[in-house]
Amino acid sequence: MRKTLRRPLSPEAAALITATHLTRRTLVRGALASGALAAAGGTLAACGTEGTKQTEASCVSEDTSSTDKKLAFSNWPQYMDVDEKDESKHPTLEAFQSKTGIQVTYTEDINDNDEFFGKVQNQLAACQSTGRDIIVLTDWMAGRMIRLGWMQKLEKAKLPNVEANLLRSLRARSFDKNDEYAVPWQSGMTGLAYNGNVTKEVRTVDELLTRADLKGKVTCLTEMRDTMGLLLLSNGHDPTNFTEAQFDDALEKLKKAVSSGQIRRFTGNDYATDLAKGDIAACIGWSGDVVQLTAEDEKIKFVVPEQGLMIWSDNMLIPNKAAHRSNAEELINYYYDPEVAAELAAYVNYICPVEGTREKIVAIDPELATNPLIFPDDATLDKTKVFMALDEAQEKSYSSKFQQAIGA
Repeated sequence: MRKTLRRPLSPEAAALITATHLTRRTLVRGALASGALAAAGGTLAACGTEGTKQTEASCVSEDTSSTDKKLAFSNWPQYMDVDEKDESKHPTLEAFQSKTGIQVTYTEDINDNDEFFGKVQNQLAACQSTGRDIIVLTDWMAGRMIRLGWMQKLEKAKLPNVEANLLRSLRARSFDKNDEYAVPWQSGMTGLAYNGNVTKEVRTVDELLTRADLKGKVTCLTEMRDTMGLLLLSNGHDPTNFTEAQFDDALEKLKKAVSSGQIRRFTGNDYATDLAKGDIAACIGWSGDVVQLTAEDEKIKFVVPEQGLMIWSDNMLIPNKAAHRSNAEELINYYYDPEVAAELAAYVNYICPVEGTREKIVAIDPELATNPLIFPDDATLDKTKVFMALDEAQEKSYSSKFQQAIGA
């Protein structure tokens, strides 16, 4: 299903997109309830038993790129441009292969961060090849993989486009402070959304959680980093660097909203359908979903809270024992050419992490160039925060507290 602003979506199509995007933002509560996470091996990761750590010295990778012109690229579904006449073809990948002679095996086999962790955990812990040269993981999972020493360090000299064009707001993130391992593929924002057909504007998290006319008509996200990031901001704390006491302070605010009945429930992407129908009035939500909803109903709005908002990315990484690091770096660099990035952005409709793309996309679709949820202005980006990288103990503790607070 193509994510585009140029074609209004039917309710059925919107539901399909919601279901697809649901997998990109991990829903641990539902997976645990069904036992699916355990079957995939993800429960081991969720419980904090991450596996054997590696170092550059303990796990040395050999690069055969000079003699073996190929690479294997694993990504999420619906996250690459597709030829409208032949959906088996990806125009930007086809162009890369023609330009470089590097043959790309492209697979959409990442459906959930924890599930994918379970797939590759044993190989990476044992310093064995996963058969993949590029994988795409969300910030927090990228941080976990880096912390475990399972990713190869990038050679920046081979990434001049990344060095020149990566958005300033996505540099020096807490889980990769020197920008040595992870390069954003696409990004999105977490903020507030409301349906103007059933309520007046909602400007702050405190309004969302306390305004009387919204009682019982509010949802928040099951993603701890998204919901708690906004609550930390609402209390004047920095989600990129906070203490346990500050986390607990923000959690108390959430608990009060739960006990008062202000929050109807905690959701994954299924809030989008309820918001479109007016079944809920306002919520914590993702910019990518609101792009689609606004295309059908302009009274559905995404709001940048006054205290700031969260930004997340799905990142390209090169795992240990990937045999084609230089080929992979060539592809990563290719996608940071603004012309290539524009073609991709016109298809996926997420925040493009590549500076200079807005000017290039005008020739493809001028409306996309003016959409602030795809190309946020500098003032908006300056208000974004990436959730602090957590160590194993913190991740277990904070997730447990949050799950208890939301009744999961």
